Amino acid sequence: MAKKSRKGDELVFLPLGGVGEIGMNLGLYGFGPEDDRRWLMVDCGITFASEYDEPGVDLIFPDIRFIEEERKNLVGIVITHAHEDHFGALSTLWPKLKVPVFMTPFAAGLLEAKGAADGGASDIPVTRFTAGERWTMGDFDVEAIAVSHSIPEAVSLAIRTPLGTVIHTGDWKVDPTPVIGWSTDFDRFRAIGDEGVLAMVNDSTNVLRDGSSPSETEVAASLTEIIKAAPHRVAVTTFASNVGRLRAVAEAAVKADRNVVVMGRAMRRAIDVAKECGLLDDLPPFLDDDAYGYLPRDKVVTLLTGSQGEARAALARIASGEHRQVAMSPGDMMIFSSRTIPGNEKSVNTIMNALAAKGVKIVTDRDALVHVSGHPRRGEMTMLYEAVRPEISVPVHGEALHLAVHAEFARSLGVPKIGHALNGRMLRLAPGPVAEVDEVFTGRLFRDGSLLVTPDQSGAAARRKASFAGVVVVSLVVDAKGNALSDPSAVLIGLPDEDDRGRTFLDTVETTASLTLDGLPRPKRKDTALVADAVKRAVRAAVNERWGKKPIVEVTVQVV
Repeated sequence: MAKKSRKGDELVFLPLGGVGEIGMNLGLYGFGPEDDRRWLMVDCGITFASEYDEPGVDLIFPDIRFIEEERKNLVGIVITHAHEDHFGALSTLWPKLKVPVFMTPFAAGLLEAKGAADGGASDIPVTRFTAGERWTMGDFDVEAIAVSHSIPEAVSLAIRTPLGTVIHTGDWKVDPTPVIGWSTDFDRFRAIGDEGVLAMVNDSTNVLRDGSSPSETEVAASLTEIIKAAPHRVAVTTFASNVGRLRAVAEAAVKADRNVVVMGRAMRRAIDVAKECGLLDDLPPFLDDDAYGYLPRDKVVTLLTGSQGEARAALARIASGEHRQVAMSPGDMMIFSSRTIPGNEKSVNTIMNALAAKGVKIVTDRDALVHVSGHPRRGEMTMLYEAVRPEISVPVHGEALHLAVHAEFARSLGVPKIGHALNGRMLRLAPGPVAEVDEVFTGRLFRDGSLLVTPDQSGAAARRKASFAGVVVVSLVVDAKGNALSDPSAVLIGLPDEDDRGRTFLDTVETTASLTLDGLPRPKRKDTALVADAVKRAVRAAVNERWGKKPIVEVTVQVV
């Protein structure tokens, strides 16, 4: 059990990701006096880059420099479940921290499988736990509570400290009849509520939706009916980690006398780990994609990745006709057993249109019950608040609107205090009134090819600007006195050939560079930095005058 509090002890919550946004979840709980705190990290997730905002960036990680500096006081990391936005950054960021990690068996299995597939991943020592277990990490007494979610073995955490208990819900929902795994343990939540709960740090994802979500069992029944009625091939795209959905599709295939073909490394990896954990027992073998072409059209169901429009996933390659082994024909069916994450709409619609142009029938959750969220709606949130009865509600896992609505909703349920959390803001939960007591650096790190860099170091902002207004590179060759030894030369990337009067932009750039150099006083021509800057400004202005856009302009001055 946790020890008694000392004079000056505080309990604080400090998110470094996942608050004010959806994704990249990383929360810190601190206990002790301001100058001698111990920290517990909950989750370590990623978010995905936008082609619009971060072109060329592969993944985005939380910048953990604050806790890096405090790592001697970090007692460990607990992962609530194995979704990428909760554990996807662990392999990359753990070497900066090197502290104990606690995970459920399924999450640990996925971590190991990812490490083996990616190569070079750190050998992270993991302590496995399951729902119902309780252990101590420094001043924190941690208990794992079973919750339903769209992935096996999700847990909420009861974090007990000398100053009170915090419920960190993680991602959860109410599903009394899940296809696999456990239901949300309301008996345990009520018992902990009876002990007294200081604060509940709670998922806000679906707070804008009334009612309660359907069960995964209802989705399974709907998928069975659709697959049974389909005259030709059926393909189902969903999140690879939603093992309950994968099992539902496999069971539907059995009832429809079809074989299941698996496509995509992430899908195969999740299935292999789920089998090791006993979550896919009593099912026929899952076939590899090389079996696809040998099966009759009415005897196959394909499970594949790419539901969010990922360019390199199996679904995108099928839609574009670039997959070497798999094609879809008129009358075949593609079921999107997922919901499009905001920001991915354009890429998903592109794939849907490409499939529709081939005569493939598209089925989404607008057409039938083929997907259900893993997050709680208001009816489900009401049930949890009534069970836990916290003194403080801290909305997390949402954008600004979600957090604001969640705060008002919690007040309407009688929660007396609201903690307004935001990335980088340290929220004191006890003692005294809940309040922001400090602000620390928080930011993002970009996985850019093989590099892990800050946004400023990545060049992504320049790439984005270049995608709108192009790039101009001007080369000047001068003697030691600054006299031109040849006409300026230029390379234009992403600019139109001509303006609206038929004048070429190449001629505009090279003429402007020549006139600018000639117009500089002779003493100033000897300063190559001054020459480059003057030509850069003049070229950008000349292009803007004729095009209405300012390209990136780079000027090199070579002295011969």
